[in-house]
Amino acid sequence: MKACVLPAPAPVESKPLRVMERPQPQPGPGQVLVRVRACAVCRTDLHVVEGELAARKSPIVPGHQVVGVVEACGPQAARFQPGARVGIPWLHRTCGVCEYCRTQRENLCERAEFTGWTADGGYAEYAIAPEDFVYALPDGFSDLHVAPLLCAGIIGFRTLRLSGIQPGGRLGMYGFGAAAHVAIQVARHWQIEVYAVTRDQRHRQLALDLGAAWAGGSEDRPPVPLDAALIFAPAGELVISALRVLKRGGTVALGGIHMSPIPPIDYSLLYHERVIRSVANNTRRDGEEFLQIAAAIPIHTEVREFPLEAANEALSALKNDAFRGAAVLRI
Repeated sequence: MKACVLPAPAPVESKPLRVMERPQPQPGPGQVLVRVRACAVCRTDLHVVEGELAARKSPIVPGHQVVGVVEACGPQAARFQPGARVGIPWLHRTCGVCEYCRTQRENLCERAEFTGWTADGGYAEYAIAPEDFVYALPDGFSDLHVAPLLCAGIIGFRTLRLSGIQPGGRLGMYGFGAAAHVAIQVARHWQIEVYAVTRDQRHRQLALDLGAAWAGGSEDRPPVPLDAALIFAPAGELVISALRVLKRGGTVALGGIHMSPIPPIDYSLLYHERVIRSVANNTRRDGEEFLQIAAAIPIHTEVREFPLEAANEALSALKNDAFRGAAVLRI
């Protein structure tokens, strides 16, 4: 099969992914083999490729927003039939027995594996995954448009919920890429006012097109105090910016897996019970609930399509904010 392989982490400008032929994987017990149709490109992929997330498997096939069709089922795998359209997400497997797994917090499992980081992912013609961690996908979405929902959508949804924002509240979104352009649609569905802060004029316009009450640059302050803020950009200084416009008792929720250092915080910015919380991965329940909501709204994803062979170019475009919405590889 054809696959984009990362031999070792390197700056994306050096085009580190190599297109090569690899043996087609075979599903083991409880696994399914998926013929990949599309794989969305995530900023986490960029962190893996450039080494901001330490290499856990090398070489590795990146990609964890995988849409495809079940080609074959391994022994004891009976949840899906061949031909079923499914999605393979970031959370590849958990141990199932630790304190976190036993208390509905599997996103914190210390022995978790992750698609495209510790297990080969979807920048390839075929991928395998445990059937218990694969999603059935709702009808009404094309392969290209459902792919960004599998991480950007799910993690945006979890970040939104963990911020504690309530209907009628005022919400800041810092960074307006793939996750934010889905999360805003859920927020607006819940009658939440959204104020977008992003450095790129095209992204500000996308926020306004999707119902934001205001959109400004990273040097601007939203015109009203915020009840909560979501930070999707990997820039630690935005934590300070968000705290400065947060109301008493509000929460800043950090939706990224990697962030540059947060500058020193004056205690007065945290006082009055303001909260900073990280958002780590997601549970399968998050994904299932989000996909139901996405179909009910329905969510529209804005995508830019790339062929598999252009995965390096897609990652470079993501790094340089060269498109609105999400990049998706068509396999």
